[in-house]
Amino acid sequence: MTDEASHGGGRDADGEHADDNGHRGADGDHATDDDHDHADGHDHHGDDHHGDDHHHEHDVDTVGYAVVTVSSTRRIDDDPSGDAVVAAVEDAGGEVATRDLVNDDYDGVQSAVDRLVERDDVDVVVTTGGTGVTPDDVTVEAVRPLFEKRLPGFGELFRTLSRAEIGTAVVGTRATGGVADGVPVFCLPGSENAARLGAEEIITAEAGHLVGLATRGEHDDENGDDESSSGTGDGN
Repeated sequence: MTDEASHGGGRDADGEHADDNGHRGADGDHATDDDHDHADGHDHHGDDHHGDDHHHEHDVDTVGYAVVTVSSTRRIDDDPSGDAVVAAVEDAGGEVATRDLVNDDYDGVQSAVDRLVERDDVDVVVTTGGTGVTPDDVTVEAVRPLFEKRLPGFGELFRTLSRAEIGTAVVGTRATGGVADGVPVFCLPGSENAARLGAEEIITAEAGHLVGLATRGEHDDENGDDESSSGTGDGN
């Protein structure tokens, strides 16, 4: 697999951009807040955000993650990008339900993600690798058919944050996200810094909220069943 957009011209072994995406601070945080505020129509600053409690009432407190590394050359015990995602998940209080390594093969990637979204202990799937523009970068093509809903804001925000480090090379970064069978799925580049950026700055920050929204109907049905069985329903 050849190289994807990289920071300072450096490339990694898996064809993903080797950008040094450790950009935090005023610029990165400001971009994240603006994107989120614009997306959900709420002001997240100060006392003006009167609907915050209602907006987040379905959030999931503890999120279970499946971490998938797409690579034909790496191993689980030598996987810096996967390690970066796991560290971000654990630092945010999430749980890693499973961690897999799959070859950069269309059918293999698609079947792996399809299987993971069916697991009861997986709320979010995060893949790293295979999002570049070389012929063997097939993660995006393999995963997109599984989406019933796409999350274009994820890729847009990821590229916005990445641009500070890799400049116009960001056009070669095809990070993408969507919802498959009620489970948010995020596809990140295979470089360690890109994986860290996406996991720390975006995915773990929004996972609980997105999982709650994606499964809201299921939770409402469960609550309704509980009320009926306990005799606290309206009786109609």
